[in-house]
Amino acid sequence: MTTEFFMPMVPPTCTHQEKKVSVVKGKPVFYEPAELKAARHKLIGYLCKYGPAVPYQRGVRLLVKWCFPRGDHRDGEYRITKPDTDNLQKLLKDCMTLCGFWKDDALVASEYVEKFWAEIPGIHIRVEELP
Repeated sequence: MTTEFFMPMVPPTCTHQEKKVSVVKGKPVFYEPAELKAARHKLIGYLCKYGPAVPYQRGVRLLVKWCFPRGDHRDGEYRITKPDTDNLQKLLKDCMTLCGFWKDDALVASEYVEKFWAEIPGIHIRVEELP
């Protein structure tokens, strides 16, 4: 089984790493700032349109191309500035889990991720079931 799609959007640059902590009655309490909540809701809103009819049950390879608005950069030029790819992927995979792509993102056994400056911004995703 393979799922492949492109979500035309300005990808969020807020990442899972931006969770905050405060101390309440001497105990740490973690929370998501408004920007992170908005990024999560944006991704879920797009991803739920593309979820498979049946969630993946076996190991998968996840290929993701993050395409950010190019500005002064050439179309297709690699983006070598923040956010880091691993931080982008964490939020994306959490949202994909919530949208029913799989029960647990631990099924992602192979991962390719790239980030570019692009004329048409968005996120290209391919999920392939491993043999």
